[in-house]
Amino acid sequence: MSENITAMVANVEVDDLEAAIPLYRDLAGGAEARRFTYKELHVAKVGPFLLYAGPLEKYTSQTATVLVHDLGPVLEALAKAGADILEEVNEVPNGTRIVARHPDGAVFEYMKPRRS
Repeated sequence: MSENITAMVANVEVDDLEAAIPLYRDLAGGAEARRFTYKELHVAKVGPFLLYAGPLEKYTSQTATVLVHDLGPVLEALAKAGADILEEVNEVPNGTRIVARHPDGAVFEYMKPRRS
């Protein structure tokens, strides 16, 4: 399945999105912040970082976002391992995703990015 994974994105919960962006832009070599909303959250993708701000207590904290070519092999591997699917396959502003809790307790978002 490693050929299916295209990248990993670090998920970072922040109190103030605008105050946090400059540091992550510098860390990402000046990458522009792509801002969007997801439900009640304010989100910014800055290079390999995905910053979240808002009522975070309403959402499950995630270890990372794993970008993939295809969610099919991910779903198969998760089922085989006995993972819990916390959010079924759904469309979001930047692609199609699922959220799963692995048997070890780690929570990951798996995302098939929308191609522009």
